[in-house]
Amino acid sequence: MKLHLQNTFIGTVGIAEHDGCITNLYFEQDKLPVGIERGETTGLHEAFRQLNSYLEGNLTTFSLPLAPAGTPFMRAVWQFLSTIPYGATASYRDVAVSIGNPLAARAVGMANHRNPLPILIPCHRVIGKDGKLTGYRGGLRLKKMLLDLERGV
Repeated sequence: MKLHLQNTFIGTVGIAEHDGCITNLYFEQDKLPVGIERGETTGLHEAFRQLNSYLEGNLTTFSLPLAPAGTPFMRAVWQFLSTIPYGATASYRDVAVSIGNPLAARAVGMANHRNPLPILIPCHRVIGKDGKLTGYRGGLRLKKMLLDLERGV
């Protein structure tokens, strides 16, 4: 696995790649894995190109080979999150219903919390059923900023 760090206007971001697939995105406050090899690959370069284009408001859909590690339930949640359109939101319950498990809103929240590819798999688009912003690994300030960016605010 290779990790590349880059400064962005949301702070230092790390992106990891393994066997040609993007596996993790780390925010500045996240703890990086011990012993991970630092470097840059064509895939990591492309991931940062797309991330920066998104953060500039010029990209609405990522086209990267993603390989997030998680349970089948988590992967089902993350797969659904990738279908929430740019600028739109869904509640935790909406996600639970959409993956066929309407009583799993809390488990959806945990899957969001463990999403290894925030932004790339847009867990920031999931909000409380009352429309309020709820937890985000990058912090609620960043979650609001990403939603505002997508809404053109």
